[in-house]
Amino acid sequence: MLNFILIIAALLWSCQPEAEQENIQFVKPANFPEPVYDLKKNPISTAGFELGRTLFYDPILSRDGSISCGACHQQSAAFTHHGHDLSHGIDDQLGERNSPPIMNLAWHNTFFWDGGVHDLDLQPIAPIENPLEMDEDLKKAVEKVRNSSKYGSMFKATFGSTEVTTDRMLKAMSQFMLMCISADSRYDKYVRKEAGGELNSSELAGMQVFQQKCASCHKGELFSDFSFRNNGLSHEFNKDRGRYRITLNEEDDYKFKVPSLRNVANTGPYMHDGRFYTLDEVLTHYTLGIRDQTTLDPLLKQNGKLGIELSNEEKEQIKAFLKTLSDDTFLRDRKLSEQ
Repeated sequence: MLNFILIIAALLWSCQPEAEQENIQFVKPANFPEPVYDLKKNPISTAGFELGRTLFYDPILSRDGSISCGACHQQSAAFTHHGHDLSHGIDDQLGERNSPPIMNLAWHNTFFWDGGVHDLDLQPIAPIENPLEMDEDLKKAVEKVRNSSKYGSMFKATFGSTEVTTDRMLKAMSQFMLMCISADSRYDKYVRKEAGGELNSSELAGMQVFQQKCASCHKGELFSDFSFRNNGLSHEFNKDRGRYRITLNEEDDYKFKVPSLRNVANTGPYMHDGRFYTLDEVLTHYTLGIRDQTTLDPLLKQNGKLGIELSNEEKEQIKAFLKTLSDDTFLRDRKLSEQ
């Protein structure tokens, strides 16, 4: 009889959603630096994470209830908009930029391609209110959440009362995004000397070439220095001036935030406007497509010569290495998916 009871209990437990079984905790990967987000001001809890995840996938935050954050940030594509050069928002309107990935945001101190926001807790406001994205007034979005029957108990479990405020809603969304940590790629296992971290000769050669010719911008374990640089793209058809739109400083003209290359094999199309659909196109741009401009990054014009010199073999080696940055655990983690 005891064995029968234990079997039934195990079956009932296994039927519960995975996220309810797991105690959510923020754990810094061993090979990562210290996060820049102040976790003390917004301690992550299981209840807060679940509230944030529910809000992230809830189209209630958009004007007509048709678009959620998850619509343009899809987990299987490292929370980018898979296959879209520019994201589509409410009424199928075309946005202005390619959706950046949502991963490892605890290590970012600016957000969006132009760095227009400096606080993760404020980041969701921009897409919610952008007329090309979710096109909703933030106060109205909060009011809709307040009037929804499913949220009262979730806010109480997270914050101690059913009160729904803008600050609470945004902090809960941050808790979900902070837990979108990608640090379990084959490369990570190689660095940490863990099982499954073997790299073949082509991948190791690619890592060496990458360190020599790419890591000045895509540096460290996050594969970005999070600076803003002009990487020599043409502007005939896209007049987006990038960082300049925020600072109004001519020195920032056509500069964009250096993206992380983690999961890069899964996040195409590439660049702020999604103009390149393959890694081959990206590498060809850096070898042959650099346009000389006033604010061009000096690393792309050495000794009067534009671009980065790469042989075909080196390109193949770099691609092989970049694929080791794919984190299948992150891309398939059920606790991060819509429940």
